[in-house]
Amino acid sequence: MSLSRTADLQPFPAVPFADVLAANERYAEQYSASALTGWAAQGLAVITCMDSRIDPLNVLGMAPGDVKILRNAGARVTDDVLRTLVLATYLLGVTRVLVMPHTDCRMASGEEVDVHQSILEKSGVDTRSIEIRTVTDQVSALITDVVRIRAFPLLPQDLVVGAAILDVSTGRLRPMEA
Repeated sequence: MSLSRTADLQPFPAVPFADVLAANERYAEQYSASALTGWAAQGLAVITCMDSRIDPLNVLGMAPGDVKILRNAGARVTDDVLRTLVLATYLLGVTRVLVMPHTDCRMASGEEVDVHQSILEKSGVDTRSIEIRTVTDQVSALITDVVRIRAFPLLPQDLVVGAAILDVSTGRLRPMEA
């Protein structure tokens, strides 16, 4: 017996998202379609953390349409980030990449086992089957991630890759040798 694709669909959870829908309504009332395309107007992709303190466009002095922003926990260069960079470089105008982790990051504040244990204690869920990718040496991990991009054979050889750590207490970038 097979289920149709719609058999498991649930109604949109309107009450938990009421604030989001209301904010979107206000946004849409003032929205005007722009001439922006999917192209990275400044040729830049930034890999940064999902931390809500980070506003990548403002940090970098950019505007919507300028930058491709790739976010994950810890600003790590994962297989999915590499896949996305392949698409961004060949199809969306990216010619340079900035890997930008930040200070005071939970993913750089302990061992992976500690994160798994914390999740288990808070929720009862055993997450050891997934790689969290914590780091104890953020600079070494950043260098490894930059080298991973530079060495990835499917990316353009002339792709420019830089590294900088964002200080969330000052808003300043600290460029790193990598």
